[in-house]
Amino acid sequence: MKWNSFAKNRYKLPPSSKHLSAAIVELQQVDSTNNYATGLAHAGLAEHGTAVLAWAQTAGKGQRAKGWNATPGANITMSLAFRPAELFGSGPVRLTAPTAFRFSMAIALGAQRFFATHAGEESFVKWPNDIYWRDRKAAGILIENILAGDEWRWAVAGIGVNINETDFGELEGRAVSLRQVTGRIWDVKALALELRASIASALEQMASDPTSISADYHAVLYKQGATVRFRRGGRVFSAEVLGVSAEGMLRLRHGVEEEFGVGEVEWVSDAR
Repeated sequence: MKWNSFAKNRYKLPPSSKHLSAAIVELQQVDSTNNYATGLAHAGLAEHGTAVLAWAQTAGKGQRAKGWNATPGANITMSLAFRPAELFGSGPVRLTAPTAFRFSMAIALGAQRFFATHAGEESFVKWPNDIYWRDRKAAGILIENILAGDEWRWAVAGIGVNINETDFGELEGRAVSLRQVTGRIWDVKALALELRASIASALEQMASDPTSISADYHAVLYKQGATVRFRRGGRVFSAEVLGVSAEGMLRLRHGVEEEFGVGEVEWVSDAR
């Protein structure tokens, strides 16, 4: 990847958090903000907290190789690059399931709190990494990691938030934007900076009080305590959502209690 546009599209805001002291790279168009941010990290050009904000993506990424499509300029498409050593301690950090999920919870909580500030209390975190308003998807998160041996060097969180979108195509009725919830048009760039600050605040909470992060996450977990239909392979079953384990496994009860990893079960409402 070429970085000839990096310097001219890079600027800094006055730091208000140790996780907000780095550059913001603003691009008119990119294949994927996650690709760009991971490229910066590999090239040695990223700082802890670097943000990549794009107005259009040609190959946006979602969970499990799903695409993320959005009307150019209407929504937040942003990736944030963090050094785990800055988040979890000064020395090398190993990537373990509990550590990775703690980071994931903080990112999701930061996004949920941001959306709830404007859309109200009916905003939730849906396992594994979506933000929902009522029963419709408002945002998606994709986390990609860079390792060197067993050392966790970088965590890149890509976040897509529906802000002023009105055309969801085949997802009509299953997705929602902040504009549709509130009835007003929003300043996308201002909200992107607000989202960035909300995530930084959640990361600071994660570092200082990891127990409270889990409690806050479960307080806004979508369908917690409800009985929901899931699909595993060709079988559909109903189960009560008990919560999420410290390793990031969805805990369900359907006669017996079981835990499922990402991709092992599908919410029936999400089935194509």
